[in-house]
Amino acid sequence: MSTNPTASETGPSDDFPADFLDVDDLTAAQLDAVLDRAEALKTGRDATTLPRTTLAMLFEKPSTRTRASFETGMTQLGGHAMFLGPDDIQLGHGEPLKDTARALAGYADAIMARTFDHGDVETLAEYADVPVVNGLTDEAHPCQTLADLLTIRQAFGGLDDVSVAWVGDGNNVARSFAVGCALAGVDLTVATPDGFGLGDDVLDRCTGLGAAPTLADGPADAVADADVVYTDVWVSMGQEKRREEKLPAFDGYQLNEALLAGTDADVMHCLPAHRGEEITDDVIESDRALVWEQAENRMHAQKALLVELLT
Repeated sequence: MSTNPTASETGPSDDFPADFLDVDDLTAAQLDAVLDRAEALKTGRDATTLPRTTLAMLFEKPSTRTRASFETGMTQLGGHAMFLGPDDIQLGHGEPLKDTARALAGYADAIMARTFDHGDVETLAEYADVPVVNGLTDEAHPCQTLADLLTIRQAFGGLDDVSVAWVGDGNNVARSFAVGCALAGVDLTVATPDGFGLGDDVLDRCTGLGAAPTLADGPADAVADADVVYTDVWVSMGQEKRREEKLPAFDGYQLNEALLAGTDADVMHCLPAHRGEEITDDVIESDRALVWEQAENRMHAQKALLVELLT
């Protein structure tokens, strides 16, 4: 067992943010520290543990990877993950969310929440006196970005001189990824259909971090010089009623062999994938796919984040 102090002995570091609601809650140096620790935990060079530590996991949206990665990660760290699903807790309905936040803070050392409304994780962070981690909202998916940057760093030996293209919907995953790339200094080009971009607020945040993404004229322009091409579903969870409205707008944005012809780009997807829509089966099953490393790295990146938050 590691001799490092546990969360209950120290609380969050004065230098590290109290909560992790989006990627730019971290500084560039803190982001680098999380990725360094994630690599060290993954390879076994770092044996830090969090014994007798409990993570409360609130799920308004279901998820395979988020639950499995946090739960397994906490077990590997010597702690415990407590799952609270939609049938166990109704955020802000059964009782005021601020009451839920304060009650859970009395039981757990940290709270992870996967919700629709981003305001819910902000409320949890305001009223809980333990760290709150955003496991996904409609606006942001910062834990995914940690895994994405870790995957790119491992595949290319670092983040310098790597060009990444995002092709598809400017959704929550894309928004956090753009901010993460800006924070890490990654060259990012974005191709989204009209009306489905990242949003001016995200572009302004990226500009403030010193690395606004390049907005491409279309998918072919975006992938031309890319080392990595990243996509996600076109119809996110909770948008099912907009499916018939959205799909025609993404004509030509599918990651397929024709789009990637002439490039040596690797491919990323945060999963679950709608094979045959935003990505073809032959591309996601090809040697160029980093998808499975990306999925595994959710666990390693989140373990590192929890260690940084709690020690």
